[in-house]
Amino acid sequence: MMTYVIIIVTVVVSIACFGNSRLFGALALVPYRVFKNKEWYRLITYGFVHADYTHLIINMLVFWSFGVYVERIFKMYAQARMIGNGTIDFLLLYFGGMVVATLHDLIKRRNDPAYVSIGASGAVSAVVFTSIFFNPWSKIYFFGILPIPGIIFGVLYLVYSQYMARRGVGNVNHTAHFYGALFGFVFPILVNPSLAYEFLKHFNFN
Repeated sequence: MMTYVIIIVTVVVSIACFGNSRLFGALALVPYRVFKNKEWYRLITYGFVHADYTHLIINMLVFWSFGVYVERIFKMYAQARMIGNGTIDFLLLYFGGMVVATLHDLIKRRNDPAYVSIGASGAVSAVVFTSIFFNPWSKIYFFGILPIPGIIFGVLYLVYSQYMARRGVGNVNHTAHFYGALFGFVFPILVNPSLAYEFLKHFNFN
C-alpha cells in the first residue's frame, strides 16, 4: 500500500534532516526561493521534512489511521469503474493536498526570504477529509478522547483552522491545514462528479 511507502520515505527523509541543516534547507518550502530560483520541487519536498520527532510521529500516525482506509475505498471504486486507478488517485490526493495547502503562503510570503514551512499536515488533512466525504458519520476522536461524527469534526476543524490562521500565533500552519482539508473533501468530486451522490446518500437525500 502506498500509505506505508509514503510513511517510510517521510520518516527516513525527516530523520536525515534532523541532523543535517543543509538538507533541511534544500528541501523545506521557502516561497522566496521557489520564485527567485524556480525551485518548484519544494512544493513537494517540504512535506517530507518535519521539525522534530513529535511533529513527525503525530502526522504519520494520523496519516496511517486514515490513509489505509482511503486507499481501500479508492481501490473499491476503481474496481467498480467509478474512478480510473485507485493508487494513482490516492497519490494525486496526497500530493495534490500537499501542493494546494501551500498556495496561500506561497503567494503571500513570496517576498519574505526568512519564511520557511515544513511538514505533511496539509496532505494529511486532505486524506482525513476524503475519509469524511466517504463516511461522514464515522467517529473521529476529538483530541484523542471525545468521539464525534466525522462531518461535525470536519466543520469544527475548518472553523478552528480559519480562526487560528487569522490570529497568526504559534508555529502551526493552520492555513495549510484549512486548504488541504478543503481539497481533500472536494477531491472525490473532482475525480468523478457522480461521487457527490455517495456523500448525499449518508443524509437520506436520495
